[in-house]
Amino acid sequence: MPKADAPVSLAVLTALSPLDGRYRRKVASLAPYFSEYGLIRYRVQVELAWLQALADEPAVAEVAPFSAATRALLADALAAFTVADAERVKAIEETTNHDVKAIEYWLKERFAGVPELARASEFVHFACTSEDINNLAYGLMLGGARREILVPELNALIAELRALAHTHAALPMLGRTHGQPATPTTLGKEIANVVARLEGALPAFAQAPLPGKINGAVGNYNAHRVAYPDVDWEGLARRVVTALGLDFSAYTTQIEPHDGLAALFDALARINTIVIDLDRDLWGYVSLGYFRQKTKQGEVGSSTMPHKVNPIDFENSEGNLGLANALLRHLADKLPISRWQRDLSDSTVLRNVGVAFGYALLGSMSCRQGLARLEADPQRMATDLDSNWEVLAEAIQTVMRRYGVPEPYEQLKALTHGQRGITRLSLHEFIDALAIPADAKARLKALTPATYIGEAAGLASRI
Repeated sequence: MPKADAPVSLAVLTALSPLDGRYRRKVASLAPYFSEYGLIRYRVQVELAWLQALADEPAVAEVAPFSAATRALLADALAAFTVADAERVKAIEETTNHDVKAIEYWLKERFAGVPELARASEFVHFACTSEDINNLAYGLMLGGARREILVPELNALIAELRALAHTHAALPMLGRTHGQPATPTTLGKEIANVVARLEGALPAFAQAPLPGKINGAVGNYNAHRVAYPDVDWEGLARRVVTALGLDFSAYTTQIEPHDGLAALFDALARINTIVIDLDRDLWGYVSLGYFRQKTKQGEVGSSTMPHKVNPIDFENSEGNLGLANALLRHLADKLPISRWQRDLSDSTVLRNVGVAFGYALLGSMSCRQGLARLEADPQRMATDLDSNWEVLAEAIQTVMRRYGVPEPYEQLKALTHGQRGITRLSLHEFIDALAIPADAKARLKALTPATYIGEAAGLASRI
């Protein structure tokens, strides 16, 4: 083994994080957003947006409006921003020891040969604090990953669950409350419950506003006003922020308060919690035999027990979503807190937003992978239902209440409480002795555990 201080080249097998190692292939779609390269590129985008806004402001006479050719050059430079460009920024940072200042110097270097831009070089990062650039860069980063990766992934999960709910809408299944046999339901209805929960939770994540600010060292446009007293700096800042697709935050210290980010992270954590609940239920149904898992040629379930086909996808999903939520909840709790007008404790924490999104993406993908392997076993469900006729006690005592039979609950409790040997015959004998109308008796005697599903099939079908 190499010594602890020996350099190890970065590769899938040497990565410190499993997101960049074992799971790299699955979460690589997030790399353009959350990598160091992605962050640098978003910072460049913000710096250029601010510079062009200054050029468009008539009161900032020292920066002439850019020609169409120069605007196209700026747009092309951003669109063609490469890893090599980011590496040059990092090289500059080796000298500056400041990541955002390195962006400013790279931009000046990059456009030194363009006369219009060279003349405006001191207006790159004009009156800005690093947080003006960073908060907008992170907003763009999170917005892009949410829109292009996470929301489509969650919509795919919902669509697959909806299809499963529709397929098995009318498939009877024994319900379990407190882990014990209870009122029957259908497999489709139980999946439909999750669809409804996810659809209810998704808008809070998908539509959560992403605020941004570009208002100087303590949020008051102090330096801006000294340099150009006649500029409507708040109006200009609002135009820049909203043009980037973010919501303008008018009241800040040096940092944007991050309440919007906290709401975003809380919303994603809530979605993850719903999926964890689903993972555990599906794991249980596999254990009960309600689902079989499709096998794969060459796959091994256990290193010592050849017969096993483990529900590893749901276990993987649960574990990764738990990691995501640990990070998301820390982000939501930490980021809105900053001492006085600024401290840097948010800076290193923010660098992990991609890790949180990565584990969330991985968890959803693992759940979907598990869903694709499931095959319902109707016979196993039917056997379970036929072994638990006592679940009809609820229906019988409720009809007894309708017709005024005294102590209906107590009578059924005496017959069924804690009993697992209740049969169709014993229930029918009980029903025959009841003082209720004949048609009510016939309706009760026609019931079986498999037909006592209420409106479950219709509810599942319409989701």
